[in-house]
Amino acid sequence: DRDVIVILPPSYDRERGRRYPVVYALHGYSISAEQWMKEIRLPQTAEGAFASGAAEMILVLPNSKNEFNGAFYSNSVATGNFENFIADELVEYIDKHYRTLARPQSRGLVGHSMGGYGASRIGIRRAERFGALYVMSPCCQSPQGGRGLTAEQVAQLSALPSPAASSSLPFGLRGTLALASAWSPNPAKPPLYLDLPVDAAGKERPEILAKWTANSTLAFLDQYVSKVRRYRAIALDVGDKDSLV
Repeated sequence: DRDVIVILPPSYDRERGRRYPVVYALHGYSISAEQWMKEIRLPQTAEGAFASGAAEMILVLPNSKNEFNGAFYSNSVATGNFENFIADELVEYIDKHYRTLARPQSRGLVGHSMGGYGASRIGIRRAERFGALYVMSPCCQSPQGGRGLTAEQVAQLSALPSPAASSSLPFGLRGTLALASAWSPNPAKPPLYLDLPVDAAGKERPEILAKWTANSTLAFLDQYVSKVRRYRAIALDVGDKDSLV
């Protein structure tokens, strides 16, 4: 079960016959949807935009934080099918329970950082579900390689008794575990249920790196170009002092 925050526009309760477009917003790594709301000051920023003349819409913020601090919005046998959850289950639930304009051209998808990756991943692979795409400071667009993992770090990660025990690790190592849980899960390998892209000797594992590469958006974009070109609008931004640029 996942927590989902739904922000309704000011006129929603007054205008009972009105239907609204929906924007699905995906948060970044290590935070929850609730924490991201606080950082970007929702619902106040949305209320201010509506008061300034922006078209009213429903905002939906699903929570993808898990024991690895983030699911990278991917389908994983170890941590759950988050891509299917966003593109199918959540959209269908919102359309069923709220007065939406239940059509692709009235759905937007936006994400930041890990959520920017999620928006690009789902927005490319499931482009038939959405009409506009906004990708903010996205991670993981290019193949990640072995992320510089050393033999010592592999030993450190392999010694963890549970995913939750990774909370004391540096940000980068925690992110590597999360990526592995999303892109190279291994149900037969407790207690973390994943394969790392580097072995115990510090040597890269080509069979695992191939799985990681297959999940980078620049690797699979070519397969979906005809679908992506149907978008009414695509936007991407990143700060010019951000390493992700």
